[in-house]
Amino acid sequence: MYDTVLFVAFPYVAVTLAIVMGIYRYYSDRFSYSSLSSQFLENRTLFWGSVPWHYGVILVLGAHLLAAVFPKLWGDLIADQIRLYVLEVTGLALALMALIGLVLLVVRRLTNPRAFAVTSIMDWLLLITLAAQVGLGAWVAFYYRWGSDWYLHTAVPWMLSLVTFNPQIQHVTALPAVVKWHLLLGFVIIGLFPFTRLVHLVTFPITYLWRPIQVVIWNRRPRTTR
Repeated sequence: MYDTVLFVAFPYVAVTLAIVMGIYRYYSDRFSYSSLSSQFLENRTLFWGSVPWHYGVILVLGAHLLAAVFPKLWGDLIADQIRLYVLEVTGLALALMALIGLVLLVVRRLTNPRAFAVTSIMDWLLLITLAAQVGLGAWVAFYYRWGSDWYLHTAVPWMLSLVTFNPQIQHVTALPAVVKWHLLLGFVIIGLFPFTRLVHLVTFPITYLWRPIQVVIWNRRPRTTR
């Protein structure tokens, strides 16, 4: 019963909440449907944190999705031992890069008064959840080797069974606790989606393609010299 609640009911609740509340937020408060960037408040630390975070997490997430959507292609890719080694090392490096970037973003929020002032409780909750998720991912990659392979035969069948409304939890219930926390925390992030700035994922870069050109004009007083 415990496993059924965690690995069947909870994923469906999280996805339903994300869809329903995401649509509601879009129509009730469309202005908040953005990343609410604080770049104008502070830019230097934001750059050094945002770049490794985005590149690291996007590539790692892309690899997860590629294996889930094209399991046969992924299986052929990792069938060669050298390619499996390269993927494992690359994945761990990207996870660490994303974690370092996220730590810098958290430090920026804590140490910069202006960035701290515009950080909401949900922002902090999201940052903590993302840090825990990436940290668990790096832990799994380091202590439970060859995840590129066993992920294909455990988590992927489980997620596909959820999509087809025929849950098969036996694929994941026997996994180590850390791995199960990593899987479940992914759905926690999905559930937080409509209540945080993560909603910008469905607007960028889609609307960016037809967005009018934005012209920024700096209105500064000329410096006077003695």
